[in-house]
Amino acid sequence: MRGLLLKDFYMMGKYCRTYLLLLVFFMAVSIVGSRSLFFIIYPCTLAGMIPVTLLSYDEQSRWSEYCGTLPCSKAQIVSAKYLIGLLAQLAVLILLGVCQAVRMCMGGVWEAGGYLTLMAVLMFAACAASSACLPFMFRFGVEKGRIAYYLIVGAASAGSLIAGDFFGQDVPTAAPVLSAGTVIALFAAEAALYAVSWYLSIVFYQKREGRSLRNLHRLT
Repeated sequence: MRGLLLKDFYMMGKYCRTYLLLLVFFMAVSIVGSRSLFFIIYPCTLAGMIPVTLLSYDEQSRWSEYCGTLPCSKAQIVSAKYLIGLLAQLAVLILLGVCQAVRMCMGGVWEAGGYLTLMAVLMFAACAASSACLPFMFRFGVEKGRIAYYLIVGAASAGSLIAGDFFGQDVPTAAPVLSAGTVIALFAAEAALYAVSWYLSIVFYQKREGRSLRNLHRLT
């Protein structure tokens, strides 16, 4: 497992540098520029899509076939992608959380309830992106599962507009305050969504590889 995580970290450093530049740009704009929620939600969506990007490069380089010779299970291969995604999402959420806390304090509009509500919405954006895409990718492969990627990107754009109405387009100064119980329930639902997606991806990937082996045996 450690080797799989290191491999994905190295791939992130090589292929996801653009994501870092976009993150810095969107964070800067969200602090000093536009008040649109899109500039806060989109980096979270990008973070959630990092495992999808890594999985795409795995298939292009035939890593999926090569790792079949390694002493690692299908569950470990899937889990590595989910752990990388979780770490990337947490890192982005921490950075965005600090930026928005600074902005609220500088504007003299600090509100703990509104801040937690905003963080819950951002975490949902990051979690939903990978949770929705990865099971399709592990079930059908990157090429056939790519349609889920486009649907998620479109949903993220539409969701940012809807959330903008919810927040009054003045983020985060007009953030509605949800009760502590509601915020906790929202975080719990996000964790459950990620866990269910994780489990489904393992099941789908094992079945997919099983079918591939059976087809290979028929041909030979």
